Amino acid sequence: MLNTRAGELGRWGGPGYTCIRRSLFNTLSATRAGAGRKAKGGTTTISSNTYGYIRVSTREQNEDRQLIALREMSIPKQNIFMDKQSGKDFNRPQYKKLVRKLKPDDLLYIKSIDRLKRNYEEIQNQWRVLTKEKKIDIVVLDMPLLDTRRGKDLMGTFLSDIVLQVLSFVAENERTNIRQRQREGIAAAKARGVRFGRPPRPLPENYHNAYQRWKAGAITGTAAAKKCGIPLSTFRYRAEIYEKAKLL
Repeated sequence: MLNTRAGELGRWGGPGYTCIRRSLFNTLSATRAGAGRKAKGGTTTISSNTYGYIRVSTREQNEDRQLIALREMSIPKQNIFMDKQSGKDFNRPQYKKLVRKLKPDDLLYIKSIDRLKRNYEEIQNQWRVLTKEKKIDIVVLDMPLLDTRRGKDLMGTFLSDIVLQVLSFVAENERTNIRQRQREGIAAAKARGVRFGRPPRPLPENYHNAYQRWKAGAITGTAAAKKCGIPLSTFRYRAEIYEKAKLL
């Protein structure tokens, strides 16, 4: 199983992590091979209930990829829970509902570790809550080494912990990179003159007349703003823009 899924390790996390993945995979392959010889002939524990969890960050994102993967595991439709919101914390309605249902020896499938969260420390903590306190098993489909049903001895737990720590780091690092790329993209767009936010409302038809009278001292700013039907602060703000435009 380990050798046949080696390609999945190579695809996870992007090219920047190739060396980390290769080194980790080679180490775990050799170690798990030894552990496998000791445990040869063992059987996989069948869970009493099987569940699946899906998360997409926004309502516009498509959950089909995760849903198809979970359905291939023959998970009952009513046991698949899905949230469409950010993974900034675990305060998600469907996830909380799922956790309340979980009982010892249940099995939870997720497509990838970042569907839980993208924060290194919180992924670690939540994993311990699920496996130690709730006493359930977890299978990460994109990472076969993260299957708590296998290797429940000290060596198996050690190997799972290593994989979990590396993938948690990759998930948080990817989140950091995404934010950095967003900031750089926004800065580059602003440098090109792209404006963000709502476009300004057009000036009232009588703004020019009110502005000229205000500049000439014939009326106060309050009176000019009232004639235009806008707040005084807006009148003055637009006056500054108006004056700069006249100088161009």
